[in-house]
Amino acid sequence: MKPIRLVAGVLGTAACLATLALTQQIPASAPSSDSSYIDKNGTAHVTRVVPVPDTISPEAQKVLGRQVSGERKPETLEQRRTKTDKWQAGAGEKSRALYPVNTAEGKIAGVAVRIITPLTTPADKRDRVLINVHGGGFNSDSGSLTETIPIANLTQTKVIAVLYRLAPEHPFPAAVDDTVAVYKQLLKTYKPQNIGLYGTSAGAILTGEVAVQLRQLGVPLPGALGVFSGMGDFSRVGDSQALFALDGLSGPLTPPAKTPPPSGYARGTNLKNPVLSPVFADLKGMPPTLFITSTRDMLLSGTAILHRAFLRAGDDADLVVFEALPHAFWNNPELPESKEADRIMAGFFDKHLGR
Repeated sequence: MKPIRLVAGVLGTAACLATLALTQQIPASAPSSDSSYIDKNGTAHVTRVVPVPDTISPEAQKVLGRQVSGERKPETLEQRRTKTDKWQAGAGEKSRALYPVNTAEGKIAGVAVRIITPLTTPADKRDRVLINVHGGGFNSDSGSLTETIPIANLTQTKVIAVLYRLAPEHPFPAAVDDTVAVYKQLLKTYKPQNIGLYGTSAGAILTGEVAVQLRQLGVPLPGALGVFSGMGDFSRVGDSQALFALDGLSGPLTPPAKTPPPSGYARGTNLKNPVLSPVFADLKGMPPTLFITSTRDMLLSGTAILHRAFLRAGDDADLVVFEALPHAFWNNPELPESKEADRIMAGFFDKHLGR
């Protein structure tokens, strides 16, 4: 029997229907009951009416209750990058207001970087550094500020955000090579056990890829890894990608095909290449690693699958799953859950670096 693959044909509204009815008229076409039909291929055609849970903060409930059109609006790569850069700058300022830091631009090993430093660095933290590889689907920068500012402030540690070359102009392994180059340069100043490597989304994927590449090159591994809403297998599509869009249960969703579509990042590379897809690599002896995801994260499956691969290899690997929130929710710095996630990330690096 073929495995069941859920397809979000009609997933229902992300807001509680009873509450929604008080503020707006519910379209007659909106589902009001649950249903599930499994066809002969094992595909599930489901309808679910999903209320906003009261297990999350009021701020997060408000985010989940926003109406987001399911219409897909095509945009050029240039438009995407312009929009993402504008959003990242604004979200970065919000992060800076909550977590004061200093930021600067620079280059390390010829690679463009952002350098984020806390306003004060205690003497016992001056010999360590964190490396961030940002999210953005490998083709834009949606995290070099929002992923670094809180962590630099909370850990009182310098963070280097690698502004790696972007796809599709620079497909795999360009981003891996850029990050490895920065890491090897930092090894001239810092001990490997005092370096942490982490990322969100595309950056979370890169984190695993870079660790495998370092192992293959015989370069000492960093002291800790952070895989925050990522995956480690380009050859297969996880279950959560059939259920959730970028915004969870709202926004445009294209149910995935049985085989992954062509990737501008992986272009021309065997999808089971162990660097591109670390689930196929020898992961034994990886550094302590923190995995974070959420129950409406489109990469929930990918994060959980990679976490299990680390566990099978005997590695020290923790998994934290947040309730109800969508992909990479911590990029909204004002949510109470984002602040909690940032504290968990910071506490993990404080615990493991320099051991």
